[in-house]
Amino acid sequence: MQFPKLRKLQRATWLKVHLYLALSVGFLFALMGLTGSLSMYRVELDELLNPQLVIEEPQGSFQSLDKIMAAVKAAHPTQYGAWTLEMPRSKHSMATAWYDKPTETFFELYAPLMVSVNPYTAEVITSRFWGQTATTWLLDLHTQLKLDRYGWNSVGLLGLLLLISSCTGLYLWWPGIKALPQNFKLRHQSSTMWLAFDLHRLIGILSAPPLIILSFTGLLLSYPVILETLVGTSGMEHGETGRNITSTAIPNNHPTGLSAAWFVAQSAFPKAELRRVTTPAGDTGIYRINIRQSDEVNHRHPYTTVWVDRWSGQIKEVRNPNTFSTGEAFTTWVWPLHTGEALNATGRIAWFFSGISLFVLYVSGLLRWLCKIGKVKDRMINLLVIKPKLLRIKTKLFQLTALLIKNIRYKTPIAYAQIRHWINKVIDQKRQ
Repeated sequence: MQFPKLRKLQRATWLKVHLYLALSVGFLFALMGLTGSLSMYRVELDELLNPQLVIEEPQGSFQSLDKIMAAVKAAHPTQYGAWTLEMPRSKHSMATAWYDKPTETFFELYAPLMVSVNPYTAEVITSRFWGQTATTWLLDLHTQLKLDRYGWNSVGLLGLLLLISSCTGLYLWWPGIKALPQNFKLRHQSSTMWLAFDLHRLIGILSAPPLIILSFTGLLLSYPVILETLVGTSGMEHGETGRNITSTAIPNNHPTGLSAAWFVAQSAFPKAELRRVTTPAGDTGIYRINIRQSDEVNHRHPYTTVWVDRWSGQIKEVRNPNTFSTGEAFTTWVWPLHTGEALNATGRIAWFFSGISLFVLYVSGLLRWLCKIGKVKDRMINLLVIKPKLLRIKTKLFQLTALLIKNIRYKTPIAYAQIRHWINKVIDQKRQ
């Protein structure tokens, strides 16, 4: 007889934890979800907002790496030291040259210079600073609440609290085997409070698994020392470059160029794809070439790395993920799992809606609580009655969408071409 009472006491305790978390930081959960969902398609959104970044009709082959980098340095002659050239993600995209600490934003936590270059012509299209574009501003809001290092640590703490909230929500959701079907029902004719409860319960169980993954990986990204302690690795968190390798060769009048360094690196991984190459800084600097093997889950930031000496033209060091320990292999999954990159197009869509669900969960939970304490008047709602109105709204939305696409097609053909390219890409990935 004591067991049901104990379970009831435990349930009341966890209900309070779940409620207090929602009331105190629920809005921040919703903000993290919305900004994270939009950032899931940061590159695509940036190209949509800036059509000049899309190459509508690619022709020919890429210019040499040396020519592309020469154009970047000519546009920014006062930015000395190492540059990182990121190769285009598709034939319609720009190459991007990154300069980590420009003088204009030197004292900010992270605000590199981003130079977009047409890889077919080596023409510099635009130069922008991280945090001063719409999409990078949103991503900064998601990762650090625009509060620099303090915000970065706070977001990590929010990840931990979201993990607790998701787990307590799962515990509270479980009704037992016999009552399980009831938790998947949405009452068509009920009060505002019960409709909010049904929505909260249904969306909560569907989004709980991805939210647990996202909150856990977000915590590890904010506090990499936790990951290093768990798996026994170091220097492998996102953004790290591995060992600090320097040149020991004597400087000479015949340094190895970018294209030649990439040619040398290919000998170690002939079938790999070039993703990034970092130029040497100073006489002891060395080329760091990041390439992606076909089985790597990291697409934009692969771990396969080859260091090539500028003066001798020889390979100094190689990092191959296929030789990683179990702990190191786990580390490589954290970033692409958090961004959805590891799950391809379907996974990114699932992650997108999981982020949106945090906003819906916050609103539905808050509405139910306000109804319960009498701050919002409860009223009856019959979804079957308003169903024809919902269908009419749906029809209007389809019509507006069609009109918008039509206007985009004729007024901004580059943006239309990019949207068409995205749709075809998603279809191709699903077929594969």
